[in-house]
Amino acid sequence: MSTAESIAPGSPVLRVAQVVPRTEAEGPGHRFALWVQGCALRCPGCCNPEMFAFERGTVMSVDDLAARVLSTPGIEGLSILGGEPFSQPSPLADLCERVRAAGLSVMVFSGYTLAELKAQTRPDVERLLATLDLLVDGRFEKDQPETQRRWIGSRNQVMHFLTARYAPEEAQFTAPNTAEVHFVEGKLIINGWPELADRLRP
Repeated sequence: MSTAESIAPGSPVLRVAQVVPRTEAEGPGHRFALWVQGCALRCPGCCNPEMFAFERGTVMSVDDLAARVLSTPGIEGLSILGGEPFSQPSPLADLCERVRAAGLSVMVFSGYTLAELKAQTRPDVERLLATLDLLVDGRFEKDQPETQRRWIGSRNQVMHFLTARYAPEEAQFTAPNTAEVHFVEGKLIINGWPELADRLRP
């Protein structure tokens, strides 16, 4: 991953927790998955508590991330998780605009509801929202595990179809949840279904 020392002054940057270049467990089709670092919501039972602290993770340039996403063969889009993506809306909007311009789809998982995000009336938040095809919103509720809807962590969460690219009646949105195990850059990563991922963690 890039480090702060290798990034040109003035270039937009993101604080990144982890990357899985190719997954089927974080949205439709094969996707590049990016977990951002930092979350103020800190939902009890979150499967990624190591991503709460804002000072952790790796600082990466948006230029480098965009190049990595767009050079990954055979992917349908980019999925962004966390952490909380809307804690870094401006650089994420930069990244997502480039991805969408190249014809890929964008999906974001946020602990904030869509109504809460719109109520902030922040231009950077609205700009990021404008790049999304899919948004999964709402706090993770550990006592309401979702077992029927794919890519959803708890029953209170909602998937918003923000463009016509996908439709809720498509079979892929009602298939069973899955978890994956990856070995990326010397690190074992389990991603996908939160409840199952927790069981598989060493």
